[in-house]
Amino acid sequence: MLSMQEISDRFEIQDLMVKYCTAVDSHDWDAYESVFTPDAFIDYSEMGGAAGGVKEVRKFLETAMPTFAGHQHLIANTAIEFDGDTAHARTMCHNPMVIDRGEGRTETFFCGLWYVDTLVRTPDGWRIKKRVEEKSYFHNVPEDFQVPS
Repeated sequence: MLSMQEISDRFEIQDLMVKYCTAVDSHDWDAYESVFTPDAFIDYSEMGGAAGGVKEVRKFLETAMPTFAGHQHLIANTAIEFDGDTAHARTMCHNPMVIDRGEGRTETFFCGLWYVDTLVRTPDGWRIKKRVEEKSYFHNVPEDFQVPS
């Protein structure tokens, strides 16, 4: 049976995951930074993105994400294991990305991945200390697509 603390921790971590997705999809980069510890390591390289510290990866996203006409980070199936004030989570993400081809034409491709996270309890609540994307699939990626840099 789950303790009240574990129930609370699970809800807080799930809310943090949603805050992450909302921040990326709304281009709210301050909110993006707030889900991580200041010394967090983020690795999006398996999906073609940047790897590094929070500020470094934020700069990549600030440049890359506005180049898309639309995108959504849809998450589910978060599995969490606790070890005191540390948690390990794996969360499924389905991510449609829309490219503007001009003259009202768009093209949509799909990314499937898992977020593999190490989280820590801080005085401000749970935060992500390490996030690594694991690739599951790409579907319908245009031949001429280049990861924005």
